[in-house]
Amino acid sequence: MKKNSQDQVTPGYNNPIPEKIMTPDIVNTRIGTLTFFDGMPDDTTVSMVFDNLDFLRGVETFLNGIPATSLEGIRLGMAEMGVEKFNQCMIFDELMDSNPLFLTCNTDTVYAMVILDLREGPIIVEIPPGCGPGTVNDAFFRFVVDMGSPGPDKGNGGMYMILPPDYEGELEPTEGDESVEVEIGGKIQEVFISQSTSYINLLFLRGFLVDGKPDTSSNMFRNSLNIYPQSQAENPPAMEFINGSKEVFNTIHANNFEFYEELNIVIQREPISMLDPELRGLFAAIGIQKDEAFEPSPRLKGILTDAVAVGNATARATWLRPRIEGARFYGEESGWCNGFVGGDYRWLKDGGLGGRFLDARTLFFYTATVNTPAMVEKNVGVGSQYAANYTDSNGDYLDGDKYYKLTIPANPPAQDFWSVVVYDPQTRSQLQTDQEFPSKNSEKAGFDGSKPIDLFFGPDCPEGLENNWIQTVPGKGWFAILRLYGPGEEWFDQTWRPGEIELVAEPGATLVVVHS
Repeated sequence: MKKNSQDQVTPGYNNPIPEKIMTPDIVNTRIGTLTFFDGMPDDTTVSMVFDNLDFLRGVETFLNGIPATSLEGIRLGMAEMGVEKFNQCMIFDELMDSNPLFLTCNTDTVYAMVILDLREGPIIVEIPPGCGPGTVNDAFFRFVVDMGSPGPDKGNGGMYMILPPDYEGELEPTEGDESVEVEIGGKIQEVFISQSTSYINLLFLRGFLVDGKPDTSSNMFRNSLNIYPQSQAENPPAMEFINGSKEVFNTIHANNFEFYEELNIVIQREPISMLDPELRGLFAAIGIQKDEAFEPSPRLKGILTDAVAVGNATARATWLRPRIEGARFYGEESGWCNGFVGGDYRWLKDGGLGGRFLDARTLFFYTATVNTPAMVEKNVGVGSQYAANYTDSNGDYLDGDKYYKLTIPANPPAQDFWSVVVYDPQTRSQLQTDQEFPSKNSEKAGFDGSKPIDLFFGPDCPEGLENNWIQTVPGKGWFAILRLYGPGEEWFDQTWRPGEIELVAEPGATLVVVHS
């Protein structure tokens, strides 16, 4: 072997040492100047990098913990309204208006929601015939089972059983559309069985309007929806329905230090098997660990307060200025965005080759609720499809002081109807204005689908356009979501697309209406 010459030897060593493995005595970084003695950090550097590590883990805990705190926020909001037990259902008899704070809910379906607590043991859910899309999600907003029209009952109604995560009986989850015979309350019933990974689960049901009215679906749920533990099947308690329409309550997770306290509630309640060790380890790194009190020191609490602020800003940037591939329907020149990026309800990127699609998951759960495969499946004429827009055709955020126009081209691919709902960027809930419902529904408005329809947005109504106007709030921003119910092939192949939102008048200007 050739011996190294003296000038190749690294000082302090007998041989040349690759520079790439060495640590300089002074390193300038974005968090400050780091100082070392022969690779050993001084006290100031140790303190600096540990503060930074706690900060990074605090930010990542926020971004990764949103699904859990979002569902927990719904549970807390429903509890505030007296909806806490398995037989208590929050129903929106008169539709969802802008009073409740609820992530991007629509104004066009009757919602019915129940918190299922599987610490009671297996829970039975009897779904009535005619139920629209329904889903059960676990405490991390993961998919458990669909019910109603996208579920195995195909809208014909059926009996479902949800097994708890620690179930040790003989029953096993069914697959696909198959059901099994189970003795329920002394009778043999055909049952669809699923098992959840958590104790707390959200049952989220929708009912369709009939002749533009919610009465039929409201009565369907009130008369035929039944929920009870298997142990009480012989004498189930009567259902209680609490109307959430027009009520003021909040279901949205915190964006300050309270976020971590909400997450801690979930971690303490649920079995450790609900989350994988990697995610549990991230949360535990800032003190959120099962069977341990979450009592951060003043130093750590200060760091986490900063971390949640940066995490919140990061989630908002990911949502409102998305950089991930697939977030825009028609390329960078268009403002129309896809809220469910990646096409996988498990949030796997490229079929799992890219691991967990973290930014796509953050984007969705920061602004929306309910996770189901039906949202990403191509079901022509069934269900609904969504597109969101936060900017005008110039790429500027939508301003409640200004006036805008959106053209819905002729023959929109919506077998049932289409709607546009306006939301508040702060709360991601319906924009609160003088209008009870900040939206337009093609069926209710009586729009002629064979012609282009112009919708107008602004603080005041253009003369003679009350039927086409959605009010905005001066001094506030807004964004819109277009929904197509019974989406046609033209939506999926993009041979039909909505117009961009165009600025037509600045504040105080005279609005001149030119129809498309």
